[in-house]
Amino acid sequence: MLSFACDYLEGAHEKILQRLIETNYEKVPGYSADKYCESANERIKQACECPAAEVYFLVGGTQTNAIVIDTMLQRYEGVIAATTGHVNVHEAGAIEHAGHKVLTVPSYQGKMKAADVRSLLQGFWQDGSHEHMVYPGMVYLSHPTEYGTLYSKQELTDIAEVCHEYQIPLYLDGARLGYGLMSKSTDLTLADIARICDVFYIGGTKVGALCGEAAVFTKQNMPKHFNTLVKQHGAMLAKGRLLGIQFDTLFTDNLYFEIAAHAIRMAEKLKAGFKERGYSFHLDSPTNQQFIILSNEQIEKLSGKVTFEFWEPVDETHQVVRFATSWATREEDVDALMALLDELVN
Repeated sequence: MLSFACDYLEGAHEKILQRLIETNYEKVPGYSADKYCESANERIKQACECPAAEVYFLVGGTQTNAIVIDTMLQRYEGVIAATTGHVNVHEAGAIEHAGHKVLTVPSYQGKMKAADVRSLLQGFWQDGSHEHMVYPGMVYLSHPTEYGTLYSKQELTDIAEVCHEYQIPLYLDGARLGYGLMSKSTDLTLADIARICDVFYIGGTKVGALCGEAAVFTKQNMPKHFNTLVKQHGAMLAKGRLLGIQFDTLFTDNLYFEIAAHAIRMAEKLKAGFKERGYSFHLDSPTNQQFIILSNEQIEKLSGKVTFEFWEPVDETHQVVRFATSWATREEDVDALMALLDELVN
């Protein structure tokens, strides 16, 4: 069975596993107060070209989003997101569960526009009864988006300028950040993101780690007593070394960027193969997620031979499906998928 269902099917890069084995019997302090977390922290700050950054390691993406948003917002504030934003669609109401409404703006192939954010904020503050409403206290976006699309440096800067005008933070969800940074279509660097955004996270779970995300507060704006607040959320890992070792390894010798680049190469090969065979795409994604339109008949023929994710219907006879590559995708698996597509035609 071939599988391109998502980008976190495999365990972890072998260098991470080896490092975990090598350090397994070392006795180090808990709760991320160990030398590996400290080293990873410094490596990330160097990679971000942001020496004043504050880095905190958490286990998963939804956990990170929920904690960052909850701790940075006041009780009466909500977070602005695109209608397709992960916090609005696929996080089971985690943000609302913490008491913060998700305030939506239109989505354009997964992205939001600065003009729509400005319109929402203007509308709120011009409303004479806004004290009876949820205050917009933050803007959330993901890069790459849920549709594999990317913000340009100008688009991200424009949104940040609106945020700064209204004195609210811009938060970037980087669950797949490595794949965005290594796309040939991007003009954003990690340093750009650290400079433009008030807070973001570097995703490890989908980019080579067993688990883990690194939240980066770039403006010396980590919430007061953040450690305590993380523990209140039940999210403090006693064996914090497990996260520190993984990120220390990922940010040694450019491993994070190299394995992300591999996923992009595999996605480009997969994309080219589908194009050569006449398949249509829902949109032009420059990252590791490819959204292809298949007929119900094609889906039935592929089922049982390869896994992929159903995304959304096109009409009664066609659906958008997602094929995702990862840091661990083998080129021979992409070749096998193309051979399978050729078999279905014959």
